[in-house]
Amino acid sequence: MGFDKKASSSSHVLQVPPFPREDTPLLARPRKLSSQLKTFANVFIAIVGAGVLGLPYTFKKTGWLFGSLMLFSVALLTYHCMMLLVHTRRKLESIIGFSKIASFGDLGFAVCGPLGRFSVDVMIVLAQAGFCVSYFIFIANTLAFLSNFSSTTRFLGLAPKSLFLWGCFPFQLGLNSIPTLTHLAPLSIFADVVDVGAMGVVMVEDVMIFIENRPALVAFGGFSVFFYGLGVAVYAFEGVGMILPLESEAKDKEKFGKVLGLCMAFIALLYGGFGILGYFAFGEETKDIITTNFGQGLVSTLVQVGLCVNLFFTLPLMMTPVYEVFERRFCDSRYCLWLRWLMVLVVSLVALLVPNFSDFLSLVGSSVCVVLGFVLPALFHLLVFKEEMSWNEMVWDGAIVALGAVIGVVGTWSSLMEILSPKA
Repeated sequence: MGFDKKASSSSHVLQVPPFPREDTPLLARPRKLSSQLKTFANVFIAIVGAGVLGLPYTFKKTGWLFGSLMLFSVALLTYHCMMLLVHTRRKLESIIGFSKIASFGDLGFAVCGPLGRFSVDVMIVLAQAGFCVSYFIFIANTLAFLSNFSSTTRFLGLAPKSLFLWGCFPFQLGLNSIPTLTHLAPLSIFADVVDVGAMGVVMVEDVMIFIENRPALVAFGGFSVFFYGLGVAVYAFEGVGMILPLESEAKDKEKFGKVLGLCMAFIALLYGGFGILGYFAFGEETKDIITTNFGQGLVSTLVQVGLCVNLFFTLPLMMTPVYEVFERRFCDSRYCLWLRWLMVLVVSLVALLVPNFSDFLSLVGSSVCVVLGFVLPALFHLLVFKEEMSWNEMVWDGAIVALGAVIGVVGTWSSLMEILSPKA
């Protein structure tokens, strides 16, 4: 198949570094294999994040039926591409005997050499940093809303959003200084429990508000917002960087595809219900962060604070792959405190420049998440299996690559225009 030379020359490169990376498990020790239930939980944690909070606003723009169809289509295509990565890794290991393809970056190196690893590294850095930017935006905007400050209020010359963001900054420097995921894993599990509980409360509130108000709703928002909604949906399901590590630590690898499929279906239903109920409750009044629609009541405040706590403690975990890439490339895989602090500063500065939460989700989803989630998995699969694939299978992989490229270009442009356009 043309990979023998790469296999023989890279065995010394694909070594497990001494510090955490994107394949470091969150819920288990590195050598302990996971049951199907734990694998399900790991996949859920890897995928579910802040993107869900922008879905009601996205459904407002796309229409609830159009948005739902888009969401489930993205979930199905994402699952397919995740399994392409698993099949590609298994094929390489069976033919070449690789035993160190533990991450997306390792797979990129095995298929395309240094260029493959570099491409994956760049996309992972942009995606993970983008997630953390959205976390900062949500935390700062939510705390400013809960504090009931007007947009014209200034403290020490800072707007409320800037004030809360810089207030979080020193604490994030401390959390991001922790060198291992082992110490952060309990915080991550706690954060996800809070997240699921908060989502449940929000959905119950949505139902009660919808029964009382019954606002006017739109089923189809038009083709002009298609790529915008697609970007948010892709962002919401982004977790492809963790799939290979999770599959490698699964106890029953033959059933990994079934477990992954069930988890993706469950998340899709959860996302769809959350987005539809949020839009049904508030109609055209739906805001970019759905929790800001609930006012200042006790339940609403607790939910929003809980979500802020979730993202606050999840942010260092999401930054870990970024540190792994930079420390591997510039510090010989050694822990580097000043580099981590610099990354936190850059993410904070970008968060200050983006006013709208959902618009930024769409931008990240349409650009780097599309490449990571669709283009690279299909491309790697095509390169590895091209000599034994049927013509139809080659066309299918090529179509996914082409679709991802179109979504990336048009969706990124659409999202940038939405960010730069004046808001009413």
